[in-house]
Amino acid sequence: MSQTVIESPAIETNGGTLRLPADAPLRLDSGATLAPLEIAYKTYGRLNAERSNAVLVCHALTGDQHAASAHPITGKPGWWSRVIGPGLPLDPDRYFIICTNVVGGCMGSTGPSSIDPATGKSYGLTFPVITIADMVRAQAMLLDVLEIETLFAVVGGSMGGMQALQWAADYPHRLHSAVCIAAAARHSAQNIAFHEVGRQAIMADPDWRGGAYEAHGVRPEKGLAVARMAAHITYLSEAALQRKFGRELQRDGLSWGFDAPDFQVESYLRYQGASFVDRFDANSYLYITRALDYFDLAASHGGVLANAFRRARDVRFCVLSFSSDWLYSTGESRDIVRALNAAGCRASFVEIETDKGHDAIFLEEPVLHSALRGFFESQASRRGLA
Repeated sequence: MSQTVIESPAIETNGGTLRLPADAPLRLDSGATLAPLEIAYKTYGRLNAERSNAVLVCHALTGDQHAASAHPITGKPGWWSRVIGPGLPLDPDRYFIICTNVVGGCMGSTGPSSIDPATGKSYGLTFPVITIADMVRAQAMLLDVLEIETLFAVVGGSMGGMQALQWAADYPHRLHSAVCIAAAARHSAQNIAFHEVGRQAIMADPDWRGGAYEAHGVRPEKGLAVARMAAHITYLSEAALQRKFGRELQRDGLSWGFDAPDFQVESYLRYQGASFVDRFDANSYLYITRALDYFDLAASHGGVLANAFRRARDVRFCVLSFSSDWLYSTGESRDIVRALNAAGCRASFVEIETDKGHDAIFLEEPVLHSALRGFFESQASRRGLA
């Protein structure tokens, strides 16, 4: 799909918010359009004279554009500060790193909490359903404005890995390389089931108010916290939970009740839920989880995953998985690699042995960092990046 290219502003080395006017709509898979459109993004490093060193980093379900900078709400370090930074695999002295908040998000990009220009009120549930392809289409529009024709790499884990695959399928001519970490080419029934539990928890909260909670001055914090607790369990492995918490009690003796957590693992999950509601919007959670559930890269290619990559034979791929990840298993990563091979694409694959589960994407994992560094170094050498 062709996109309108807007006159390029001066590129800020720390990003900002791109505002696309009504005559440059984002056309969605559902048939709806979004206009005007805002895309919030952060950048790290500088674009070189050849405009050949740009790397797009795609975030996971509850991530945002603050990949390597302090979060403005929580004050915590960026979610990928272990990978992006001087001397790290993605060094801003070498690469121009871009990270956007996905469409449907709640950190500046147009989403359900944004103002609908037709009503002057928050979209709420009138916001159109979005897909992973829609997120990628919006990112491509941003790159058009920044006058970046080709990416050195697109990289992401979890939902970010799905975006990387979608980029390879939809815009292979704009990519040199793609890195997919702990992801899948389609959402499984088990993952859809976990998401539905989370959505129902949100919608069962009396403060959800049919998605119009902002108009009532309330937020479905309890439901959103439960959704986060359920999802967070899927990010950890059984071994990691046992190692970190076991059956350790929160205090001496049992409470013989339900108000206070007895076990440390209960306290941990309650903390995860409570801290999450401070930085995330409940309706965005509904929309982004639905986008993940709809993701099936083969569906629009005759049901054959290899067909999605037929035009990507010039793209170099790196696929990484974690041995203890049961959210997106190594088997699903192998399916991606087999499809890439069948399409005639060049792909490297590493299964990383770890007991940290899906969350290893964001934790200190030396093998992951070594694999990323090695892949980027080899591709930078091929592209002549100093």
